[in-house]
Amino acid sequence: MSAIGSILSNNGALDALAAIRNSSNTTNTLEAQLSSGKKINSPADNPAGYITAEGFTSQLNGINQALNNVNQGISLLQTAEGALNQQTNILQSMNSIAVQASNGTQTPQEAQSLQEVVGQLNSQVDTIANQTQFNNINLLDGSFSGVDFQVGANNGQTISLSIAGTKSTAIGMYATAASASGLYAAGSSAAMSSAGVFTAGSVGINGPNGNASVAVTATESAASIASAINNLTGKTGVAAQAKTSVVFKATGSDFSFTLGNGTAAAPTNTVNISATSASGLVNAINNATSTTGISAQLNSSGDLVMNQAQGENITISNDTAGTLTQAKGTGSIVGNATTPTKTMIQGKVQFQSSQGFSLTNSAYVGLTATSSLSSLSGINVATASGAETAINVIKYALQSLGAEGGQLGAAQQRLQADANNLTTTSQNLQSARSVVQDANIPQVSSELTQQQILQQAGVSALKSSSTLQQQFTRLLP
Repeated sequence: MSAIGSILSNNGALDALAAIRNSSNTTNTLEAQLSSGKKINSPADNPAGYITAEGFTSQLNGINQALNNVNQGISLLQTAEGALNQQTNILQSMNSIAVQASNGTQTPQEAQSLQEVVGQLNSQVDTIANQTQFNNINLLDGSFSGVDFQVGANNGQTISLSIAGTKSTAIGMYATAASASGLYAAGSSAAMSSAGVFTAGSVGINGPNGNASVAVTATESAASIASAINNLTGKTGVAAQAKTSVVFKATGSDFSFTLGNGTAAAPTNTVNISATSASGLVNAINNATSTTGISAQLNSSGDLVMNQAQGENITISNDTAGTLTQAKGTGSIVGNATTPTKTMIQGKVQFQSSQGFSLTNSAYVGLTATSSLSSLSGINVATASGAETAINVIKYALQSLGAEGGQLGAAQQRLQADANNLTTTSQNLQSARSVVQDANIPQVSSELTQQQILQQAGVSALKSSSTLQQQFTRLLP
């Protein structure tokens, strides 16, 4: 405490100045809060709170950019999806043309015109695949592979996406073919035996969806094997079709035999066939088609062609002088009234899928171990048989586009879920940052008023202490 009456030190004024300085600093801080809306405008205001607020701000900036990335990703997927829909519409038109061409009522000129239309539609499929872009990025030409979308604020928060190529050369039917050294080595689509030509055992399917196996017996039909395969399609992604088709050279002038299905030892759906010529055989066989499922025709070489469209076995019990010799492959059925020949003709099963697959023990049924692609670009509807093949190829090409569209839709839903989550997270983080950083305006206004009053009081006190100091100078002589 200074001496009373000192004119060198005015402690009252000093105290008043200190109070004014403190209230002024507080007033400046409160005014800054009112003007910015923040209670932390610099690290000096609240070091710990400043660090926390900046951390929230950094995370919010990353999340907001990630949300923008997700929305761009959704737009990219929508672009690709729209193009796939256009390709699907084109393939549906091609399917209608293939079905029309397979009817067998078209003239050669009309069939060729249909093929020209198919060629134009194939070109349009390729145009869409080559020209569909998003921000100059090709989407459907097969180059969009392993692309990462940054969908979070932190490193590693990504979604990887690939889009398969949809050119006409890249989609179609993956299928097995006859093995070059197997049951159908000589080019026939049917194998002949009285005891059965398939090898008993298990054929494994390594499909795009999973693996499975089917049991095979020596005498069973291709239709039976195909049915077993189709029962597993949901597990493997591989389906099957079967057909029995055999070509005979018919020699002799007197044919009489029993035709049916089943096995040589136990034929079913049997009918007696009698004819004096190959053309007569055609009529007799076709008259019994409703019973056997077997149809017949003469090809351009005059050979007898028998077909069982479902792939059931064809059995022949021959007991006359007529001879049927397999035109492709080896084997013949020679008439012998004393010892009738009993022969079973087994068809070929074809494994099919919209994606590549492989088989184990494929030789058991005379097929290759690895599938090959019959692409959309290779279809030819100028012939009835080509149109039938085209129907299958287009069917699997449509499956490919459908599967790809499904993946794009699933990815779009995932990105949309990410967008929703990012929006919610952003809102919560803004609320959390507000608690740390934002000023309580009513409270700040009240405190500012209080500090302004204190400033006024301090000034008044300073004035009062200065007046007392001046009064002491009157005592001077």
